[in-house]
Amino acid sequence: MATRLVQINMKAHDDAALGRFWAEALGWGIHSEGPGVTNLEPVGFSYPDAEAVCIDIIARPEPKTVKNRVHLDLATTSAAHQEELVARLKSLGATLVDVGQGDVPWTVMADPEGNEFCVLEPRPVYRGTGPIAAVVVDCTDPREMARFWGEAMDWTLHEVTDDRAAMRSAKGVGPYLEFLRTPGTKSGWNRVHLDVRPYPGDDPAAEAARLRSLGATDPGIDQSAIHWTILVDPEGNEFCLLAPA
Repeated sequence: MATRLVQINMKAHDDAALGRFWAEALGWGIHSEGPGVTNLEPVGFSYPDAEAVCIDIIARPEPKTVKNRVHLDLATTSAAHQEELVARLKSLGATLVDVGQGDVPWTVMADPEGNEFCVLEPRPVYRGTGPIAAVVVDCTDPREMARFWGEAMDWTLHEVTDDRAAMRSAKGVGPYLEFLRTPGTKSGWNRVHLDVRPYPGDDPAAEAARLRSLGATDPGIDQSAIHWTILVDPEGNEFCLLAPA
């Protein structure tokens, strides 16, 4: 058994408005499951597929108070493309932010609800990923995160150091999942988190048990009203184990 990363879950005060921003930013399609739930995926996409990690935006009233520990890196193909993308994102409502990055070749921005993301300078490794180059998770121990997520999912591990780990679908398509050594520790519930999904025919309860055996834990909340399972990775990051598909 194995899972794979299928989407990120992002909380918002106004899911529809934030969905419009990210749909325009990525050039993706947008639809709503109902009040308070907005889904984004590439136009013509057949979910789930390794070619993209989709975005679910969920309305929640809690304010954003700290830097997100999960963010998106956007890919560019040239210096001109990077400049044009930054300008276009500003016109859509994004702002430049300082998270202590210093003098770097990428641009750190925030969406209209303050969620940080990066517009990267062109890098050969991200050619062919689509608009999202990587889903990035802050952590204190990239090696341990690579160990857990490498066993949790059937993705291929491409790099592991004390400061960074990176993996990608074994099919060699779609964005990377990266773990970056970052000062500070997790504080509060993550407003952006990973959603993983087993394959058709897998047993969800058995997969949840397998993830616990790898080091996942339960968050200690009532889950009786939901049809998915919320777990916590070794660094305390919540993630959802969805139904097989």
